[in-house]
Amino acid sequence: MSADVTKQQGEGLSFFERYLTLWVALCILIGIGVGQWLPIVPQTLEQFEYAQVSIPVAILIWLMIYPMMAKVDFSSIVNAGKKPKGLVITLVVNWLIKPFTMFFFAWLFFRFIFSPFIPESLATEYIAGAVLLGAAPCTAMVFVWSYLTKGDAGYTLVQVSVNDLILIFAYGPIVALLLRVNNVIVPLDTVFLSVLLFIVIPLAAGYISRVLIVKRKGMEWFEKVYLKAAGKFTIVGLLLTLIILFAFQGEVIIGNPLHIGLIAVPLIIQTLFIFVVAYFWAKWWRIQHSVAAPAAMIGTSNFFELAVAVAIALFGLNHGAALVTVVGVLVEVPLMLYLVRIANKTKHWFPENSLSKN
Repeated sequence: MSADVTKQQGEGLSFFERYLTLWVALCILIGIGVGQWLPIVPQTLEQFEYAQVSIPVAILIWLMIYPMMAKVDFSSIVNAGKKPKGLVITLVVNWLIKPFTMFFFAWLFFRFIFSPFIPESLATEYIAGAVLLGAAPCTAMVFVWSYLTKGDAGYTLVQVSVNDLILIFAYGPIVALLLRVNNVIVPLDTVFLSVLLFIVIPLAAGYISRVLIVKRKGMEWFEKVYLKAAGKFTIVGLLLTLIILFAFQGEVIIGNPLHIGLIAVPLIIQTLFIFVVAYFWAKWWRIQHSVAAPAAMIGTSNFFELAVAVAIALFGLNHGAALVTVVGVLVEVPLMLYLVRIANKTKHWFPENSLSKN
């Protein structure tokens, strides 16, 4: 990795974000240890559930998702028409390609290639988890990937804002459709309750607080002080959620340690495939690199915090779908840093300044 990229990564990623894979791995070990030697903890947490939703986990998830939603500036959407090509790529990839290729790769590996190692019932659960990941385009970390590739920050904000609006209406139906294809029947009201709890409410809270705080303190204070402080809750909420999750998943992992590696395979292949599709499409359309790289990164990475939340809400903490979403967290950061390196090395493929609208 070049010195410039390393320097950019040091500036763009916080200490926790830079070593997120390590913290996730440590939380897996801590969670398994809690489940094995302090079983009273998961037993106690099981008592605080409502409609299959763990109240402690829901609180942690809100802490995790809210800071990301507060970053969304819907006023920036008015600029979407100025460079339509980058927006077209991210929308087509995220909503017409990515959810279905994720389902395909998960189905191919879990049902057929890995069938000697994974029972059919567990394969169904793993595919469900992959569906929840594939239908959720990245919301927060894409700002980091955009920064590391010297992307157009304003245009990245437009892409994220438009995707979040679509997320409200499209996530539930796409998830319900693909789960049904996988013979997992989840009542639509349960899916839409999850969308309400983990998309609509945090997004509304983020928007309202953004408007009120900016009006009172100004945009500079909001971005440099409030968002910086609130962002710390995202990592804390994620890591505590993982400890609880693996306190419930410990027996499965100890009994099937190979499954973590098997689950990672289709997730990695899907990530690389989507990057190639979006990035080379942008190259073919001769889009500026500052727009092309973030457009590819949004579809390539996942809103894994949302996927974890919905998996737990729909299926519970000890379900295979929840395990898949956590493996998604484990593999995403190092893989995305690798793709950042590729994007930076291939910057010369793209025009510096395009006369056409991007």
